[in-house]
Amino acid sequence: MSGHALAEAVAGAVTGVGALLRAWREDAAALRGAWEGGQFKAEADARAHRALSERLTAIDPDIPVVSEEDPGSLARERPSRYWLIDPIDGTASYAHGFAGYVTQAALVIGDRPEIAAVYAPETRALYTAVRGRGAHRDGVALPRLPAAPPGAGVLTDNTPRPVGIAARVAERFGYRDYRESGSIALKLCLIAEGTAHLFVKDVPVRDWDVAAPGLVLAEAGGLLTRLDGTPFGYRGGYEHTGLVGGADPSTCRTVARWLAAE
Repeated sequence: MSGHALAEAVAGAVTGVGALLRAWREDAAALRGAWEGGQFKAEADARAHRALSERLTAIDPDIPVVSEEDPGSLARERPSRYWLIDPIDGTASYAHGFAGYVTQAALVIGDRPEIAAVYAPETRALYTAVRGRGAHRDGVALPRLPAAPPGAGVLTDNTPRPVGIAARVAERFGYRDYRESGSIALKLCLIAEGTAHLFVKDVPVRDWDVAAPGLVLAEAGGLLTRLDGTPFGYRGGYEHTGLVGGADPSTCRTVARWLAAE
């Protein structure tokens, strides 16, 4: 990422907001919230939205911000170039004292993310990517991911042990190793760095959940698809049903085909 001014600027923006998020954990008001469907919303979400939006607008006021926390930005037609942000991915983890949350942003141009930054405040891990220039963790280039055929490596999800679709995939393909992790973005970044190898989810997934970590994973040599095996298109609606993310693109496609045929 060195030498790419816009990428370095967005990395600075998410790390700055991450520092705020750590500080706000001492403020009970920031942690107050409620469940909205399957998502926990806290006051910190709104604060982080404002802080990240302000930093990105300061980088380039001509690039609009589209955010989970700004319904107006989601109601408008997608701009040709925009920041797609998730101020806190993993709010429940954040509010309840766990480390598995991130703040993230992706620059989307046309129908694909071009620049990405994902920051995990509790571990200080910064994942970045620029399309065609590779992925990095903490400024160090991530090596290209080796082959990981179905059943090899580590399955990841956000429960103490595989349940639901993760349990079905583990049984069908023979995954024996498992790692519990927090937010969607964090799990995809763990795959990009080689700590985990497959993540499957069948709940609603939004573009802001996956734009930044999906680019990090792709630039490391992995693959992210929707649950049916089709790519995230970053056009039209923002919500999709599920995802498959894998260190090995062939494994990712194999799992998606099996799920589609079930």
